[in-house]
Amino acid sequence: MKVVLATPNFHQPRGNTVTVQRIADNLEHLGVQTDIVSTTERDSTATFPDADIVHGFHAYRFYTFMKQLGMTLDPYMITLTGTDLNHDLFDEKRRGDVLACLNGAEAVHAFDEKAKEILLQEAPKIKDKTYVIAQGNSDFPKVKPPIEKEENTFLFVLPAGIRKVKNVPSAINMLRVLHDKYVHVRLWLVGPILEEEEGDIVKELVDQHADWVQYLGQVPHSEMGAIYERADVVLNTSHSEGQSSALLEAMGYGIPVLVSDNQGNRNIVTHQETGFVYDTPNQFLELAEQIMNNDKLQQDIGVSAKQYTTKNHSGVYEAEALFRIYRSILHI
Repeated sequence: MKVVLATPNFHQPRGNTVTVQRIADNLEHLGVQTDIVSTTERDSTATFPDADIVHGFHAYRFYTFMKQLGMTLDPYMITLTGTDLNHDLFDEKRRGDVLACLNGAEAVHAFDEKAKEILLQEAPKIKDKTYVIAQGNSDFPKVKPPIEKEENTFLFVLPAGIRKVKNVPSAINMLRVLHDKYVHVRLWLVGPILEEEEGDIVKELVDQHADWVQYLGQVPHSEMGAIYERADVVLNTSHSEGQSSALLEAMGYGIPVLVSDNQGNRNIVTHQETGFVYDTPNQFLELAEQIMNNDKLQQDIGVSAKQYTTKNHSGVYEAEALFRIYRSILHI
């Protein structure tokens, strides 16, 4: 069996890129031949590889890509992303393409039951072909980090591509208050600039607080394990999320996570069980200070987070479940 995985912006280090590469690697272990196509590259429409099935990621982008190809990639299945569910499905200009893509798919994949519920409220006719498979987790090699953590500091790490929906400036603005009280607070921002205007805002804030904030920029995914190992807390400040691979990776290392209150984050982080969820800047500061000053709490939450990801986010299970769907579509 050959499967083409088609995803937008594959050559940028985004969450979807991590997800698609992990799935491809694990499918290869099952004997599935894979090819990855970036649906936002200009030359991708010129020579689309042959495949038994095409697995598209991001319904709107995938449907746009098929229109550029001038053909339907049959058969295909779709994995919904956070942008699909939180934005494009409710955007008057994009909704029609999203629904057309879902209706034409042989199977639709959502990351969790809440995402499926939202989807089926908008597209009830696809119920019988919609599957829930949680994201798997990634393994990392033992490597040195791009920089070392300063001694006797408390390190917050925010891994995110710099774009407005990720709300990165809020992390600096909220932690600035904490740093005024605890001078050993540090923040690493890790991720490429994906929106220039937002990047300028973030870089200006980093420059203003260069004594305790560092922007590491784009880091190879293979080095992220080394960064998680040095973090005391990993943050997610996004306005909306699908299912954050970075959070799952950090939790897999037993690192406490402190995340904004959105549906995607709540799906994997149970407040005060597998991490911490905040709604307001004041809640963020209260929780951050609580974590900093309670070593046992850090350890207990970290252990629970690691147990949760081990039980619920196996990369092997993820690939096996997708393989079963492919076989069902192809009647083999």
